[in-house]
Amino acid sequence: MSAERKIRELGIVLPEPAQPMGSYVRWVQTGNLLFISGTGPGNETQRGKLGSTMSLDEGYAAAREVGLQILATARAALGDLDRVTRVVKVLGMVNSTPDFADQPKVINGCSDLLVEVFGEAGRHTRSAVGFVALPGQIPVEIECTMEVR
Repeated sequence: MSAERKIRELGIVLPEPAQPMGSYVRWVQTGNLLFISGTGPGNETQRGKLGSTMSLDEGYAAAREVGLQILATARAALGDLDRVTRVVKVLGMVNSTPDFADQPKVINGCSDLLVEVFGEAGRHTRSAVGFVALPGQIPVEIECTMEVR
């Protein structure tokens, strides 16, 4: 099933793609690879730190929201998500306390969404790491690389 059709079937409404907050671009395509810059959640998402002010479930929801932002950016870059042939790599950064050890479970919020939308082509390599702080105290920032046609 096409990714665009799957999104409609799931009732997903993609947000407006976030704009850069510095001297960089949201995405770059080189050859058949699309690189999406580190992306945070929208302004409505709770700010805070996993392991102190945010629960695992709240972190998972924030990572899913970041996944929606990534999909919106990919659609803006490509014109159509059906041009994505594979999600290659996800780098998930979690604003967390030093003793918080569930960064992979948080980033599953994004990873699970990508598999929902792209099926097996959404399964990807991944890193999920903790950071002492992220810009604006966002709970999650995620980069993504996709193979495209």
